[in-house]
Amino acid sequence: MNNALLGETGTAVLLGYLASMILVGVAGKFASREASMRDFYLGGAGFGVGILFLTMYATQYSGNSLIGFAGSTYRSGWYFLVSVTFMIVIVGGYLLYAPRLYPLAREHGFITVGDYIHHRYGRDALTYIVVGIGIFALSNYMLTNLKAIGYILESVTGGSVGFTEGIIAMAFIMVLYETLGGMRSVAWTDAIQGVLLFAGVLIIFTVVWLHYGSLEANLPALAALRPEFFADPSGEQQIKWASVLILIMFGIAVYPQAIQRIYAARNERTLRRSLQLMLVMPFLTTLPLIVIAVIGAARFPGLGAIESEQIVLLMLKELGNISGMPLVLTLFVAAAVAAIMSTVDSALLAIASLFTQDLYRRRRPGASQRELTYVGKLFSWGMMALMVYLAVSLPSTIWWLIQIKLELLCQTAPAIMLGVWFKRLGATAVLAGLLAGVALTLLLLLAPLPAKPLGIHAGVWGLTLNVTVVFLLHRRQTRCS
Repeated sequence: MNNALLGETGTAVLLGYLASMILVGVAGKFASREASMRDFYLGGAGFGVGILFLTMYATQYSGNSLIGFAGSTYRSGWYFLVSVTFMIVIVGGYLLYAPRLYPLAREHGFITVGDYIHHRYGRDALTYIVVGIGIFALSNYMLTNLKAIGYILESVTGGSVGFTEGIIAMAFIMVLYETLGGMRSVAWTDAIQGVLLFAGVLIIFTVVWLHYGSLEANLPALAALRPEFFADPSGEQQIKWASVLILIMFGIAVYPQAIQRIYAARNERTLRRSLQLMLVMPFLTTLPLIVIAVIGAARFPGLGAIESEQIVLLMLKELGNISGMPLVLTLFVAAAVAAIMSTVDSALLAIASLFTQDLYRRRRPGASQRELTYVGKLFSWGMMALMVYLAVSLPSTIWWLIQIKLELLCQTAPAIMLGVWFKRLGATAVLAGLLAGVALTLLLLLAPLPAKPLGIHAGVWGLTLNVTVVFLLHRRQTRCS
């Protein structure tokens, strides 16, 4: 435990907190009303503002928000304030389609994004492609976050909990409470994790501000050490920002687990209020982390790429002798792990529902709700086992593959977002646009060509072609009719 960031007490508290999530799963099971897909995967579609907002918040702000944003700010400089905008445009993406999708979901009993696509367009091929892209993106999401949780637990416990053991233990806890209570358990644990994340950020921000000085007090030292930190963004950087904003807005906003939460709202008013609250959170979560990282850059100059990812932990560890700091450090670690858990459990639940509702049920249309729910639970265990094996065994050199999840996922945005606005938009135009966008994206990513022509992501080029094809074919079909 010599190299552990947490002492024995802190480690015990952290592990006890994680194990307690199983009790939430048990509570979710007892709260279940019926053995139906709607009850299991949407929690009965009756979440109020508090639970809906917190589960959306915890799902959107992953471990990357707590650790990655601070590290990127340390390396990139002041202009990484754009990350606040990243989190805002996600909510903007929701607002483009969620208020129109929700009434349809209520009327027709949608459970997955595939339900909406099949209802709206009536084309099996289109449904299967959208579902397949969703499962691929969510699988990548699970892999990276499981790997991250293994590294975190190994690091903060000084090796007492190994990388592999950490992944296996956390995976077991998550799949257990999920299969016990479904969306209820996931949403309730998300609520706990969301509160922990929010409180952790604000407490750590306050501690850093009090002990390292204000932002204004640290800026002169930072300007002397790293004058480039305050340089104006170049034209190339501005293009990259715009490209990332588009990728995030039309990628993250259509994650299948996000759409499930839209369906799970008690009513349209609840959904709107939750989204309004989400608009405020980048200023209360992302912005404080950026300020912490700026102060850290002044106090801990010269960190490399790997060390800079731990800038918040380094700042807290230096204050370890101050009364109460071990508790703050434990809180930060728990918040980071909780953020990752809320991401993984939501992705797993969404994958299981996509498989069961959109693939298995279409092959067995006579299957009962109890059978479908049971199959979904079995699939969750099998999927988690596969993800754990891959997270432990795959070499780090293949992790560049995760970069393409948003590039491909955003190609499904026109089918979802345009579909709720244009009632005459046909399946042929949407399918052709989707195939064209996916093909161009993969060509730019996999062929020996620049993956970012003119500094613009392959997924954005694909999305541009996607929308263009949809528009041209829709216009042609409209004229012919």
